Amino acid sequence: MGDAGGGFGLGLPELRALMELRGAEALLRLQRDLGGVPGLCRRLRTSPTDGLSEGPPELERRRRTFGRNWIPPRRPKSFAALVWEALQDVTLVILEVAALVSLGLSFYAPPGAADEACGQASGGAEDEGEAEAGWIEGAAILLSVACVVLVTASNDWSKERQFRGLQSRLEREQRVAVLRGGHLAQVPVADLVVGDVVQVKYGDLLPADGVLIQGNDLKIDESALTGESDHVRKSLDKDPLLLSGTHVMEGSGRMVVTAVGVNSQSGIIFTLLGAAGDEEDDSRDRKGKPQDGAVDTPQPKGKRQDGAVAMEMQPLKSAEGGDSADGPGTRPRGGPKKEKSVLQAKLTQLAVQIGKAGLAMSAITVIILVLYFVIETFVVQGRPWVAECAPVYVQYWVKFFIIGVTVLVVAVPEGLPLAVTISLAYSVKKMMKDNNLVRHLDACETMGNATAICSDKTGTLTTNRMTVVQAFVGGSHFSHPPAPAALAPPTLDLLAQAIAINSAYTSKILPPEAPGALPRHVGNKTECALLGLALALGRDPEAERAQVPEEHLVKVFTFNSERKSMSTVTRRPGGGYRLFCKGASEMVLHRCSSMLDAGGSPRALGGPEREELLRRVVEPMAAGGLRTLVLAFRDFPPRPEPPWDDEAAVVGELTCIAIVGIEDPVRPEVPEAIRKCQRAGITVRMVTGDNLDTARAIAAKCGILPAGGGGEWLCLEGKDFNRRIRNDRGEVEQERLDKVWPKLRVLARSSPTDKHTLVKGIIESTIGDQRQVVAVTGDGTNDGPALKKADVGFAMGIAGTDVAKEASDIILTDDNFSSIVKAVMWGRNVYDSIAKFLQFQLTVNVVAVIVAFTGACITQDSPLKAVQMLWVNLIMDTLASLALATEPPTEALLLRRPYGREHPLVSGTMLRNILGHALYQLLVIFTLLFAGEVLFDIDSGRAAPLHAPPSEHFTIIFNTFVLMQLFNELNARKLHGERNVFEGVCANPIFCTIVLGTFAVQVLIVQFGGKPFSCSPLSAEQWLWCLFVGVGELVWGQGPLSHGSPTHGTPDPPRDP
Repeated sequence: MGDAGGGFGLGLPELRALMELRGAEALLRLQRDLGGVPGLCRRLRTSPTDGLSEGPPELERRRRTFGRNWIPPRRPKSFAALVWEALQDVTLVILEVAALVSLGLSFYAPPGAADEACGQASGGAEDEGEAEAGWIEGAAILLSVACVVLVTASNDWSKERQFRGLQSRLEREQRVAVLRGGHLAQVPVADLVVGDVVQVKYGDLLPADGVLIQGNDLKIDESALTGESDHVRKSLDKDPLLLSGTHVMEGSGRMVVTAVGVNSQSGIIFTLLGAAGDEEDDSRDRKGKPQDGAVDTPQPKGKRQDGAVAMEMQPLKSAEGGDSADGPGTRPRGGPKKEKSVLQAKLTQLAVQIGKAGLAMSAITVIILVLYFVIETFVVQGRPWVAECAPVYVQYWVKFFIIGVTVLVVAVPEGLPLAVTISLAYSVKKMMKDNNLVRHLDACETMGNATAICSDKTGTLTTNRMTVVQAFVGGSHFSHPPAPAALAPPTLDLLAQAIAINSAYTSKILPPEAPGALPRHVGNKTECALLGLALALGRDPEAERAQVPEEHLVKVFTFNSERKSMSTVTRRPGGGYRLFCKGASEMVLHRCSSMLDAGGSPRALGGPEREELLRRVVEPMAAGGLRTLVLAFRDFPPRPEPPWDDEAAVVGELTCIAIVGIEDPVRPEVPEAIRKCQRAGITVRMVTGDNLDTARAIAAKCGILPAGGGGEWLCLEGKDFNRRIRNDRGEVEQERLDKVWPKLRVLARSSPTDKHTLVKGIIESTIGDQRQVVAVTGDGTNDGPALKKADVGFAMGIAGTDVAKEASDIILTDDNFSSIVKAVMWGRNVYDSIAKFLQFQLTVNVVAVIVAFTGACITQDSPLKAVQMLWVNLIMDTLASLALATEPPTEALLLRRPYGREHPLVSGTMLRNILGHALYQLLVIFTLLFAGEVLFDIDSGRAAPLHAPPSEHFTIIFNTFVLMQLFNELNARKLHGERNVFEGVCANPIFCTIVLGTFAVQVLIVQFGGKPFSCSPLSAEQWLWCLFVGVGELVWGQGPLSHGSPTHGTPDPPRDP
């Protein structure tokens, strides 16, 4: 066995066999074969109290023996695979087939005798050189298709790399608390080795398999692996095995790591399902891809690997069917799958409508061209059908088919997915700098439509740097922390013990990192405030903890949102037990039957005295914005031993030691951020577990409530909120909820269920001018349901638990509310960028389709050739999406109201711009088409035979058309009729580069493109006329289409129903 384990007392097979067992069977194996937890630790050469004490070479040896805590990511698609995927596009396939047919037929020449019989069909073949050049058009189309495919594949390739880069960054950032050499250290999850002793606590996602060494009221959600939604209680005497990828829902403890990476239980599942997962994902990608040019963005919740979640989550996603709406371990309470994002829904609908219209136009174009040709050749000219001429006729029909397909190419907005992807990817990258780590791309644009934000208080609106500023001890109210001499020695001893022992041992105050800096608070911030009070009283919490090690604690009732208190039971040195309790003032005080007096002796505390304390001490503290806590204790005799599992019986008859007021100052930037939200039409609500008076005071300081307390706004406690919204049977009624939420600004003493109910009710409400789009912030494990239900869930990057981060869409890396305002700005910018792109693309669509259709019907040829159309398509799809989708956001975006769910994607102003510019361009094109040869004194290009050389006439039309698009790209930068279209143009170097680059390429195409691009070089004078007409676009935009108002066309402010 030693050899198998690389010098350890256990090998991989034995450890894997152990971790596959459950409950009593696992316990029996552990006790009988391995000598319990101490025996297991000895075999793994680790200490249950100090962890590993080895250097890097030894840790590396463990990795070689037991594996690394890393699951290889799924192999990315090769560039060739992405090219093959891009080639599957239906429109491109049609073009490829048409081009190949055209290419094949171009090499066929009818016998000389048949030339006469074929009539106009062979009319262009007088020039042998031109006839031989017939293959160029087919080849040019294939080349253009190749360009489009390569550009698409390159975009997908860079997108894939970007997400993998983001993923690896997130994985590097996730750390776990490990005991090494007796000291607690934060190490990256990937650095864990078998034998490490890991601290686990409420809200953690377990990073590896392990065996419990010590636990306090530990409950685990194993639904990700077992599918069972009930929480499993873990203890040394019942079920000590902990599995990677499961969530700690309650309690804390320590475990020794027994399996990592592919050898962990979730890793084994991933290995088994890896190949199937690859195939499944491929088919799912194909099936799940939105049709008709819909936005091809990742689906919300679980499609992307969670950044805050360890790599170990990957197999769980595979095991649960990685595309689930709510990720792994979805509990029934998580709610149904989210509907499409606001922008996705609107774009899909628009793309389908445009696609149908384009298909109809292209079909009509082909039918008219073929009918016209047949009637003209066989009826009007009366020519007989000659077999030798069939390939020539087919060439014409192929040419007509190609024209029809190019109409479809231009009509179908296949650039929309690209524009959305580029805009979102660009925004996500930039949002990183604004402390917004986006996990689900669609959340970015959804945030731009947000009409309501339900925010936590602690750490989001406040600094989360807590300090005790007031205390009520021994019958005296201290307006600042008391001096040690002001307290009786027994009271001082009890207070120091209550603070040090009845808190997570991972909460500590460490020395400052730099001279003059503040001490570092590690762990729970409220507990750190109390530890600071103990230090101010001249007591060392670590010395108190050394006398009562964590493994000697008898029972711990850990804090949770329902309990709103924490209790710890220790053995007293002289025999018996002592329970310490701390928690919400009104809850703990009602369990107190006595209170320490000035001399440190207990005196009776009746109902009237409790009410007096609440009114005289607690309420004034809370009204000043302080969080109030009561610290209490109770002594038990050695016999009979109390029923520790009966919390109600044990945590009662307490003696109050002290009431403390903890200050958590409002972040200085928050009031201004909330003002911006309100100006932008977004309602901010505070949802907190804190006291109502404290919440109301903080809300007033933030600006959520008006400073003077005016207005009809509601501030409710959870129980009052439930009383108002539930019927006699206790069921939530939407009608009742609709009477509460519009005026609600503060919800205090709220449970996670209250938060979820509020968010769900606001989202589903149909009252008012527009449906609400709700963003929610959360940091606790129990915030998961509300974060998932919200349109956009924000988790705290610093204070947030792994469970909250997994349920979220965006992680705030600085836990700061002002970063949410940045997310709103970026979201609105994404929405506007897409709208700008649409405004530009739809103008090109309308003009190109009408020109191709009308030209084909009147002249039997499209003035814009297939290759030229593909170049125009490239301009308006790839290049325009890059140019318009990378516009940086401005503060002006926050001066308008949210668009909301029902606001049309193409607004009235946009429609006027599209139709107005299309009208100008059509007038110009048709003037040039039917009078161009007269205006420029050149040969007409209309009714040219099949392989006729390119004409100056049609080249001028093509050149003018492209230049008008370039200048219209400047017009498209503004959506609401603003006059100054150049404003901020220099701030976007990508836009300037693309416009100038496109112009340079257009010059090369016109002057040197020749037959492949159907272009004839133009003179300087002709170029100047083309430019003059192009600049006319700007003038036209400044005239009838401009209103000079920056907010014109924006929706009215949403009114409270």
